[in-house]
Amino acid sequence: MADTVPVPAAERRHVHEFHIRFGDIDSQGHVNNVRFLGYLEDARLEMFHSDPVRKGEPPVRGMVIARHGIDYRRPLLFTVDPVRVETWVTRLGAASFELAYEVRDDEQVYVTATSAVVAYDVEAARPRRFTVQEREYIGRYLYPAT
Repeated sequence: MADTVPVPAAERRHVHEFHIRFGDIDSQGHVNNVRFLGYLEDARLEMFHSDPVRKGEPPVRGMVIARHGIDYRRPLLFTVDPVRVETWVTRLGAASFELAYEVRDDEQVYVTATSAVVAYDVEAARPRRFTVQEREYIGRYLYPAT
């Protein structure tokens, strides 16, 4: 799955840095597997909400996760150094897109993952199409660019 995802150039990646919290560590001394999904969620929130708002752009809202895939490559131990989630878009359709992620530091990749994301109309409780502005924003991270 994640082994075949092409890795984009840096300008097509969104980078979210974070610090591991003591509570993220399980009884085996490494980051608990469930916490990684939280790291991916934090990265998506930055990518589609906080970053556009900071730039004076509207956030991309009304999206739901249809599927996650995650491959644990090596244990992530507690460290005082930041770790990051690098995220990019691998497919962009009219009403959905695919994300690829790496949870990594400068030396190692700890997790590779993918998510299927669907545009969703919360009030109508059904999928919808992306707006032109949403597609343009999401497309900034598309790799390979079309």
